[in-house]
Parts: sequence; structure tokens; C-alpha cells
Amino acid sequence: MTTTETEQALPVTFSTLVLSLASSAILAMGLEKNPHTDKHEKDLDVARFNVDMLDMLKEKTKNNLTEEEKKFLESVTADLKIKFVYASQGKPPA
Repeated sequence: MTTTETEQALPVTFSTLVLSLASSAILAMGLEKNPHTDKHEKDLDVARFNVDMLDMLKEKTKNNLTEEEKKFLESVTADLKIKFVYASQGKPPA
């Protein structure tokens, strides 16, 4: 990767990782349009996988995160779990 490509890439941070997994979960819940198809597509197995990955990340990083990172991860995960319940019931999120 060249310096120009590196400078244009998203920063590699813990928050970026969390947001990447969360974005994948949101797409899989059908809450946002798939940018490739421009359609809402629901795959709850993929959504659950991404939420489970965030739970695993929370467990594996216990006592190794800043307080800000910990709160961010907990907040994103809790929000996704609520959205997942609504998506699995076929209801719009609260």
C-alpha cells in the first residue's frame, strides 16, 4: 500500500472496528439499503453473527479498553440488540 492510499484510508482504531461490525449488522437487519443493490435485504443470521462478534470482542477486551472505548462498545452493542429484536419480529425499530 502506498503512502497516498494509506492517507486516504479510514483510521485504524478500535471505534472503526466496532462501527464496521455494527454497520454490517444494520445492513443485515435490513435497516439500511445495501449500497450494491440499493435494496433493503434482511439476513438475520448474519446480523446475529455480527452482534455476537461484538459481544465476543467485549469479552476478549475486558480490562484492556479505555473507559470511553468500553462505553462506546457497550452502547453500540445494546442498541444493536434492541434493533435485532425488532427486526426479528418484523417491526420497525423504536
